[in-house]
Amino acid sequence: MSDIQKILVPDVGGEEVEIIEICFAVGDTLEAEDGVITVETDKASMDIPAPFAGELTSLSVKVGDKIKEGDVIGEIKTSGSTAPDKEAPAEPEEKESAPEVATKDEPNKAESAPAAEPETKGSSELIEVAVPDIGEDGEVDVIDVLVSVGDVIEQEDGLITLETDKATMDVPSTHAGTVKEVYISTGDKVKQGTLVIKLETAGGKAAAKSAEAAPTAAEKPQEKPQEIPEKVAPAVAEKTAPVPETPTPPSDGKAHASPSVRRVAREFGVDLSLVAATGPKKRVLKVDVQAYVKTELAKPRSASGNAVGGNAISADNVLHIANVKPVDHAKFGEVEVLPLTRIQKISGPFLHRNWATIPHITQFDEADITDIETFRKEQNAYHAKTKSGLKITPLVFVMKAVAKALEKYPAFNSSLSDDGESLIIKKFINIGIAVETPNGLVVPVIKDVNKKGIEQLSKELIETSAKAREGKLKATDMQGGTFTISSLGGIGGTAFTPIVNAPEVAILGVSKSEMKPKWNGVEFIPRLMVPLSLSYDHRVIDGAVGARFSTEVAANLTDLRRIIL
Repeated sequence: MSDIQKILVPDVGGEEVEIIEICFAVGDTLEAEDGVITVETDKASMDIPAPFAGELTSLSVKVGDKIKEGDVIGEIKTSGSTAPDKEAPAEPEEKESAPEVATKDEPNKAESAPAAEPETKGSSELIEVAVPDIGEDGEVDVIDVLVSVGDVIEQEDGLITLETDKATMDVPSTHAGTVKEVYISTGDKVKQGTLVIKLETAGGKAAAKSAEAAPTAAEKPQEKPQEIPEKVAPAVAEKTAPVPETPTPPSDGKAHASPSVRRVAREFGVDLSLVAATGPKKRVLKVDVQAYVKTELAKPRSASGNAVGGNAISADNVLHIANVKPVDHAKFGEVEVLPLTRIQKISGPFLHRNWATIPHITQFDEADITDIETFRKEQNAYHAKTKSGLKITPLVFVMKAVAKALEKYPAFNSSLSDDGESLIIKKFINIGIAVETPNGLVVPVIKDVNKKGIEQLSKELIETSAKAREGKLKATDMQGGTFTISSLGGIGGTAFTPIVNAPEVAILGVSKSEMKPKWNGVEFIPRLMVPLSLSYDHRVIDGAVGARFSTEVAANLTDLRRIIL
């Protein structure tokens, strides 16, 4: 005998999700657990499985529709059973999504109904813990997973460790309980809102929710192989991914891909419908997008010698294309291979992007700091005598001199809008200070420099530098900068060309001060001079304004009264 069974939407982890693919047509024969449709949430894409084997007799949805838990998406005609309504739920009950179907269709059956009861009657609760605001616009690397399924954790315990271009940080648990699902692996990339774990709070078991959440969890392992970390993706795309000379678009003109792949495509300016798909069910993978980008970049390079000309693709990717020809250095002598630090690996692409995309101009100048240095030594002698523990460095005077200049020339305290059509002038002055650490260079930010005195800035600078060297800086310590100072005065050199720290538009380099003879109109007298190197974004700042700003900073350093008043 045959019977008609409805296909219901199980728990999909949200209110409504969008259908992005219909996997079968009316009349097709399905096996139990075959994906009938594919939906996409803000976190992943997943298939809605068939709860029974049989013939698909109707579909009540189409691509683009929004559905939610409990909605009917179609009907299946089962066969080979005299009582499918009673026996069919028994087998799928052990499969991840069947309890949902049994609950909807057979609420009075003793076999299926109890499975859903703990969701509302149990004293425990399943909590989804996601990545909070980490102060980064894009994705960051996961360098360590600190928990596993079954672990009992406390509130605020670290779940995963993230690494940005500025610092490492742990994502804490929002509740105490037992870890039921872990959705993140080392090497993944996450952002605010990315699901990390599902946590069962203390007080009992929540078997039903775990079962209902299983379809989402089951999708995760399928997506993981597609999420190739960006650090290795270019190499994988170059060595293993198919690179079709002429990508074949999907026959229906539509592309099927996960949200993360769609985001990568948007960043590269790639139309997914033009990308050849190599994933399961003709799904576009990240490696497919990267292969397409490589192919498109290669075309104009061979035709015109321009690696990026005529393409709507970010210049960031030139780093992965224009590689230096490999050289076997060992054949010339003994070599030693030292791995880059984590900070170097992360900051390298950002520095390359800033250097490649910002038209830099560097203005060189010098300032007479003879009087400031005399004043600084007097103040340090006073603090040493009173045993206050405070030591004033020349850098705080540079910070105050820059803050005064930023008030007079606000274009230097701005950012270019994302569309490049306007200038965002900031009414606050937060100065980033490049600090050398054992692991690399970091840039903590000192807030409201224009509102603080020399002694307060000295205290903050000492504390912040110590935290940087100990690796204890938080993400908030390195956010909100409007201008950066990079000081090499304690090392040496006469000048250098610092790279603008986007989205800022300027950076000041300070080199080692030196006694020089200066003509005062009557005679040469010795004066302590400090070299200044001001780099700025020429799209925002003209050369004349850049020279005036540099001169203003030098004047502020020469006359102590301009800083204090």
